[in-house]
Amino acid sequence: MTEYANPARAGTSGIDAEGWLQGAQRHPSPNHDARPPGVPIDLLVIHNISLPPGEFAGHWIDDLFLNRLDPSAHPYFAAIAAIRVSAHLLIRRDGALIQYVSCERRAWHAGVSCFQERERCNDYSIGVELEGSDGIPFTEAQYRVLADCTRRLQARYPAITPARIAGHSDIAPGRKTDPGPAFDWHRYRALISGAGLV
Repeated sequence: MTEYANPARAGTSGIDAEGWLQGAQRHPSPNHDARPPGVPIDLLVIHNISLPPGEFAGHWIDDLFLNRLDPSAHPYFAAIAAIRVSAHLLIRRDGALIQYVSCERRAWHAGVSCFQERERCNDYSIGVELEGSDGIPFTEAQYRVLADCTRRLQARYPAITPARIAGHSDIAPGRKTDPGPAFDWHRYRALISGAGLV
């Protein structure tokens, strides 16, 4: 599980001036660009991902986000290997935290999307992927790290209020289903507030 050093070394949120979370492994993805000028970061989007679907561990998620996925390594990969996609953060099943894109940059995670009548959610959101799938419960370690990351992001970007945390399915209904019915929103929100901490 990721261990975080003293967040004061990277500011009060534990996120440095360039938008990198202290304690996260950095695997920089080329799949990002500049956010539109003057657009505040005010939405957090929760996703899930597993490659191949329903299988965990391995390097396939890295390979997808770093544009090196071998289309011949699995039948599923042939259809997605050429897609250019990324997220800001990934939380593995064991709680390991990986960052692919600076929070200050626009990661390509949301696709065609809309939140509260604002389209193009990539412009103003941060995307967090949980290693998992819609119908498989997420791990205790993932909830703990996700809650910690959320609090740190809210400290850095205070416009990300509790009401501005959404699932991918919320911003792309009918197209996306993640994080899915196995994601425990009540537990996650309790951990963010501190009510679920021991």
